[in-house]
Amino acid sequence: MKKVFAVLAIAAAFAACNNAAETTEATTVAADTAAASAIVDSANVAIDSTVKAATDSIGAKVDSVKK
Repeated sequence: MKKVFAVLAIAAAFAACNNAAETTEATTVAADTAAASAIVDSANVAIDSTVKAATDSIGAKVDSVKK
């Protein structure tokens, strides 16, 4: 019975060490994903504002031609 507990203790130690490495890697990946997402979001805002400005400009020119 002592051997079973010893094996279980060793298995638990390996599992604990392995989980810590995955958690660090998962945290790094999550941080990288969040940073990339923020960059994409800021790019989308810039593109949207540029498109809106161009659309407004074209709309103003069309209105001035109609008059």
